Amino acid sequence: MLETDKLFAGSIPENYDRYMVPLIFEPFAADIAQRAAALSPGAVLEIAAGTGVVTRALAPRLSPDASYVVTDLNQPMLDYAASRQTPDSRIEWRQADAMALPFQDAAFDLVCCQFGAMFFPNRTSAYREARRVLKPGGRFLFNVWDRIEENVFADEVTNALARIFPEDPPRFLARTPHGYHDKGLIRRDLEAAGFSDVAIETRAEQSRASSPRLPAVAYCQGTVLRSEIEARKARGVGRLDAATDYAASAIADRHGSGEVAAKIQAHVIMAVA
Repeated sequence: MLETDKLFAGSIPENYDRYMVPLIFEPFAADIAQRAAALSPGAVLEIAAGTGVVTRALAPRLSPDASYVVTDLNQPMLDYAASRQTPDSRIEWRQADAMALPFQDAAFDLVCCQFGAMFFPNRTSAYREARRVLKPGGRFLFNVWDRIEENVFADEVTNALARIFPEDPPRFLARTPHGYHDKGLIRRDLEAAGFSDVAIETRAEQSRASSPRLPAVAYCQGTVLRSEIEARKARGVGRLDAATDYAASAIADRHGSGEVAAKIQAHVIMAVA
């Protein structure tokens, strides 16, 4: 992962929430919320919360006396998440680095994280921090994307951009969001951090959009891929909109010009502190 892979700023948070969340994140957020609520936690910490899709799904399912601390490394993402959330006195919003959580030991019953572990510079260290702030027997619940080939629109956008930028293809999606999919490695990292009873479930969903342009805009303009595209010029394609149009055409060539749907797949992990 490159240092720039963590820079979700500028217009990215709004575009991320507008396009990426309904395209690929909502079904997995509902799954995480259901699993988390079933544990009946009294104190919850969410790390790498992004624009708050899990927060919006989980908060209504927690007990009235629960506490819910929602964090993200990127203040712009956290600000946007807070702006989208119904006012809730149980929720505390706090900028925090998963590598050095500003919380006391054994403070939470549950730590949850949706599609954030791929961005941790040292995952075992981050997992140790999650375990440190969990009570004995507390749960760490998170998910990560499976390999990019199992996530069709992401793969098609990446391949399309490689055709127009052949000498320096933008590889953010394959490198980072889809770069941590080895279940054996995930299990080893968690066990090295002191977790036990690691359970990993692979879950497939459908990504749906009203047109092929929507997934192209989502990936090209709602993720850090935007910054990679804007830094490149090749074959006369130097503008973000032109690259987005090309990606949209590639999706349309395979899926048609109307409503489109394709597979998305992730691993859902639960571990015990």
